[in-house]
Amino acid sequence: MVNKIDIYYNGRIIGTLARLKNKYAFEYNEKWIKNGFSISPFSLPLKQGVFVPDDMTFNGFFGVFADSLPDSWGNLLLDRYLKKIGIKEYDGLDRLSFIGNIGMGALEYVPDNKMEIKDEIDFDLYQREADLILNNDECNNIDLLYKYGGSSGGARPKALVKIDNEDWITKFQSKYDIKDSGLCEYEYANVCKEIGINIPDVRLFPSKISKGFFGIKRFDRYKDKKIHMISAAALLEADFRSPCADYLDLFKLTKIITKNNKSNIEELYLRMCFNVYANNKDDHLKNFSFLYDEDTKTYRLSPAYDMTYSNTYYGEHTTSINHKGKNIDINDLVIVGTKSGLDKEYCINKAKLIKEIVDNKLNKYIK
Repeated sequence: MVNKIDIYYNGRIIGTLARLKNKYAFEYNEKWIKNGFSISPFSLPLKQGVFVPDDMTFNGFFGVFADSLPDSWGNLLLDRYLKKIGIKEYDGLDRLSFIGNIGMGALEYVPDNKMEIKDEIDFDLYQREADLILNNDECNNIDLLYKYGGSSGGARPKALVKIDNEDWITKFQSKYDIKDSGLCEYEYANVCKEIGINIPDVRLFPSKISKGFFGIKRFDRYKDKKIHMISAAALLEADFRSPCADYLDLFKLTKIITKNNKSNIEELYLRMCFNVYANNKDDHLKNFSFLYDEDTKTYRLSPAYDMTYSNTYYGEHTTSINHKGKNIDINDLVIVGTKSGLDKEYCINKAKLIKEIVDNKLNKYIK
């Protein structure tokens, strides 16, 4: 088992994570304190000292490091893969070592036990093998699945791939998804663009066994540089797996972390309205992230992702709107928007426009 891990950012050491009983302690490197930035402004201010989490929200990690760990799909693959190669004992630090240098965001973990991403992948084969895993059946290509999806977040099967030398995330169907979920998310993304929501390039990759696989270009990569990313859940050290916040909290966080960037606040309002009208109820805190801009030395709201049809088992939004999880109307949206500093007329007009576009373009999914 790994006892400590050094953390890097674009070739520069940030600090070290070490096991401390059932938690993981972190300390910045002295050089990083002089020339770097806080990788988690509220929990890990840029100063000397050893930081230890107050609770076990992220299994003994600070949220910013938990962001690098895979969620249910990636964990499932990692467990199967480690079993295959005969590793029986491992913990969170070992998992980070297997994430190595290809996790989401810019943080890299050394020692690095992760296999490299290759350029070619058969999407249909990946889907068939993923179906076996999801049904608890034996899979002949666990190496393939783990190689491409072992560091991915979220519950749905994903693959991190290179297309024309650019980094993309491709999603696959799970047994809990609506039919043709890839086509659905592709159409949702295009409606987001029409509304004016900042969303990366997307593609619908062809398939012989479905209407296509949804692909989205990674925004935590720019040319040969990685961009530091942190989720709202990590910033707030909040358990995203259950309802724990209101959009008012998200607006407040956005105003603080972006230094009151108006375009980011307006962007968040568009996303809130879209999620309500397009029935994206899985709008938890890990589905909102911020990127660090070294030029301006501040954080900015990341491009949107996971903007697709989704339900929750309790039938309510994971992040409440005006303290309501369902039966949300335009008045709730406007109240949240105006309390967050936006003009009332702007809020009303944008909400009406988004509802009209969603009703016209996505009616077949939400009717």
